[in-house]
Amino acid sequence: MTGSLPGSGPDSGPGTAGARGASARGGFASDTVPRHLARGAVGFGALAGSLALLPVVGPASLLLAPVGLVALRGCPMCWVIGLVETVSAGRLRRTCTEGRCELNRAGPYGATHE
Repeated sequence: MTGSLPGSGPDSGPGTAGARGASARGGFASDTVPRHLARGAVGFGALAGSLALLPVVGPASLLLAPVGLVALRGCPMCWVIGLVETVSAGRLRRTCTEGRCELNRAGPYGATHE
C-alpha cells in the first residue's frame, strides 16, 4: 500500500504544497542561519567543555555532553546536515507532475526559473 499514508506521495516531498513545518525545510534545519550557528556554538561548546573540564570537575562535567548533543540535534554531522539544509532552504523547489519530479532553482519570493 505505497502512498497510502498521509503526506506520502509525489506531491508531499520537501518544497511542495503537501509538506508541512520542518519537513519543508528538512529534518535538521533551523529557521535562520544565525540561529543554527548559535545552536552549533552551544552544542560544540558544551561538548568541548564536558571534556575540557573533566580533569578539573571530574565525571560531573560529563553532564554537559547531553546538552551539547541536544543543541546539535543528535551529533556533529546532524548539525552540519542541518546547516546545509538551512542555507539551501528556499533556493530549490521540487515539483512533481504525473509521476515525474524536477528540481528547479527558486527565484525571488518563491517563483521558479525553468
